[in-house]
Amino acid sequence: MEHHSASIGMLVVGVGFIAEQHTAAIHADPRSHLAGIVDVDAGRAATAARANGGVPWWTDLAEALARPEVEAVVVCTPNHTHAPIAVAVAEAGRHLLIEKPLATDVAGARRIAAAFAGSGRVLMPAHTHRCYDYARAVKEALGDLGRPEFLRLAILGGWIWPDWRAWVLDPARSGGHALHNGVHLLDLVTWWTGDRPETVYARGGKQTSAELDIYDYLEMTVGFAGGATAVCEMSRGHRPATYAARDVLIVGERGVLTLPWDAEASLVTGESGAGLLPPAGANGFAVQLGAWLDAIGGAEPLMSPDDGVLAVAMGVAAERSIATGEPVRIDDVLTEEGS
Repeated sequence: MEHHSASIGMLVVGVGFIAEQHTAAIHADPRSHLAGIVDVDAGRAATAARANGGVPWWTDLAEALARPEVEAVVVCTPNHTHAPIAVAVAEAGRHLLIEKPLATDVAGARRIAAAFAGSGRVLMPAHTHRCYDYARAVKEALGDLGRPEFLRLAILGGWIWPDWRAWVLDPARSGGHALHNGVHLLDLVTWWTGDRPETVYARGGKQTSAELDIYDYLEMTVGFAGGATAVCEMSRGHRPATYAARDVLIVGERGVLTLPWDAEASLVTGESGAGLLPPAGANGFAVQLGAWLDAIGGAEPLMSPDDGVLAVAMGVAAERSIATGEPVRIDDVLTEEGS
């Protein structure tokens, strides 16, 4: 298949649920094309390559990175593998879009950021919620509210993992649910306020099963330097699992913003009973890829490496707070884990 010379060759590393969203975005943007796929499992890699028009595939990352047609890399592997893969991408001189969280600890996140510092290559953590319609609308509206004083963000839904073997359920691989999924909310409230988070106070629940090694329900309270407080509620244990709900409330100096229980899926009742329509709105993964391509072209990245490091510190702080039952200072996490 021939591609326009301006089209950037993309390598997707890690074939799984989220990789499909990224490859669809790559195919949809004329500025990019899929140059190949890497997965440690040859069967998965070959299957994904066939599903994407017969692109080349590899099980060895170094071999793929040596290919001149690979100019940029999208990493979709389990969280604990991010740091060594990202460093390899940096050393190969390729741009990187990497799934959140940047790493499972601050040291790993800083190692990634340092590998790209001064390289002339764009590292962008993939915090996709920054690219969703609702999050962008809230960010734009905040200018009319004045300084935020209180924020509440709830994202509630059912289980999305296929079975008990899913790596996300292993805290050693995911970093815990506050770091894996809760980090979306922690990052959003930080982005919305434009302020420095100082403390995280969190609690977790095991809604789906007491046998879980992670908490599929999270409540995380963030204290900001400017005095604002944000309450973040994240659930993957709500029922029915096919129904998702979101709630945003922000109280500012000059007004209040509400986005109340805006169902991501719509309930429809007809002669045949009740059913659900799929979520509507712009594709966040397409917006995210576009922002990364813009940054490769010289624009300001939608999310900086420092933002990614801070998000990791907040997720680690939330996990530590759940374990200790006490508020945790972000600076303590950055200091203790940053070496």
